Amino acid sequence: MSPRDPSSDIRMINVGGKPITVRTARASGRLIATAETVEQIRSGTLAKGDPLATARVAGIMAAKRTSEIVPLCHPLPLDSIHVRFDFSQPGSVGIEAEVQATAKTGVEMEALVAVTAAGLCLYDMAKSIDPAMTLTMVQLEEKHGGVRGDYVREASAP
Repeated sequence: MSPRDPSSDIRMINVGGKPITVRTARASGRLIATAETVEQIRSGTLAKGDPLATARVAGIMAAKRTSEIVPLCHPLPLDSIHVRFDFSQPGSVGIEAEVQATAKTGVEMEALVAVTAAGLCLYDMAKSIDPAMTLTMVQLEEKHGGVRGDYVREASAP
């Protein structure tokens, strides 16, 4: 075994000196599925029950436990978590999560984890009728607050 440079060790960033501010983040993703599957998700007619309510709760629960899922995230007291679904694009379910905290560090990871968990929950509930579904385009849309300021993803051309 070769000796390791101690400066390359993995570590949680020290946020002790950062100010407590209101932090918000919004993330999105998309579940691609057949038109029949999307309709069953929308109408809540899947065999396992109401997919949107279940996925919303899954996203909220996952956001609250982000520091247990992503190793170097700080545990945060979250002020609010909203998970929404959109059916405006054919053959897919849009998933969006918005998270807010009054804290020393941002909530981007919590929003991304919420979207991912909600999408995985929808997949789980519909996999018996459509195992070819794809969870895709999970991305940060915007974040506000903190020392580094705001970030808003530029709209991409259609």
